Amino acid sequence: MALQRIVLKLGTSVLSNETKRLHRQRMLEIVQQVATLRSDGHELIVVSSGAQLAGRETLNYPEFSKTIPAKQVLSAVGQSKLMQIYGELFSIFEIVVAQVLLTRDDFGDRQRYLSARDALLGMVEHRLVPIINENDTIATHEIKVGDNDNLSALVANLIDADLLVILTDQPGLYTADPRRDPHAELIRNVAHITDSTRAIAGGAGTAFGTGGMATKIEAAQLASRSGIATVITAGREPNVLVRLMGGELLGTRFEPISTAVESRKRWLLAEKPRGELHIDAGATKALLTGGVSLLPVGIKQVMGVFTHGEHLAVVDPDGRRVAHGLANYSSDALEQLRGIKSDRISEILGYTNGDAAIHRNNLVLLL
Repeated sequence: MALQRIVLKLGTSVLSNETKRLHRQRMLEIVQQVATLRSDGHELIVVSSGAQLAGRETLNYPEFSKTIPAKQVLSAVGQSKLMQIYGELFSIFEIVVAQVLLTRDDFGDRQRYLSARDALLGMVEHRLVPIINENDTIATHEIKVGDNDNLSALVANLIDADLLVILTDQPGLYTADPRRDPHAELIRNVAHITDSTRAIAGGAGTAFGTGGMATKIEAAQLASRSGIATVITAGREPNVLVRLMGGELLGTRFEPISTAVESRKRWLLAEKPRGELHIDAGATKALLTGGVSLLPVGIKQVMGVFTHGEHLAVVDPDGRRVAHGLANYSSDALEQLRGIKSDRISEILGYTNGDAAIHRNNLVLLL
């Protein structure tokens, strides 16, 4: 198999071996596989859960509340412990690790996005293994990604990864919940994520983790839109990473729905929208089939307050997000222009930024 840049997401259930502490032997098995793939020439970036669990272990399992400040305390204590363990395990293979803590704002701001990208690619170039987690100690609700599944997809998008591997406590996506339905069958390949795919993903994760299969499907969809394949498979499978990269069919593979997206449009996929444009059926069809710009005439409703150049979501009549893009006009201007033909823009506003509400060069489709 060709050399690849791989983002590896490790869930709490994998790192703990489903106990209430970090399972050093299991972690060593994974680290050894990462070392093997690196020696084969692959580039590895790790997105790791487990900080709060490490904090609980270090503090001898205190009776903390489930409030955000309590979780921040556990994360602050656990991050250093988690990195200490990773550092010791990787050092066995003479590999140096680097800690990276990110929040949603690091992906939403163009300058911070590029800075994070440069830093991570620099680490990879110098043969370091970045260990990435959400910066829970300082992250507020507004700037949290919320789970490390989606964080791993954002990181894969950020660094132009070839493959996202999510290791979890399940062998992959099943036709039903295998914990409840003995007839559930493993789905080996998903060409396109649909509403039915999301419906069978279920909800809750494990007692110590924050994400269930549903968040993993969300992550796979973001990666897929970025031109990145995703594999969800069991972390307890012996030598799982080496076998996977050797071509063995393991878990569930989600195919990319597009070729690699250019860097600017990758950022549009990662950034949190500041507003929404709700469009009619005609505009939806034109966007999805014609490779065209979004014109004011197709806009039915303007949601949110935003300025020229800010990131917007485009929503179809069924309430689905069909695209992300950069606004050519402010929310106040588009409120005046919605439903209006483009040749009247100057007449209504007294100026023009062009015919489009969102130009096709600043637009990325989600379906």
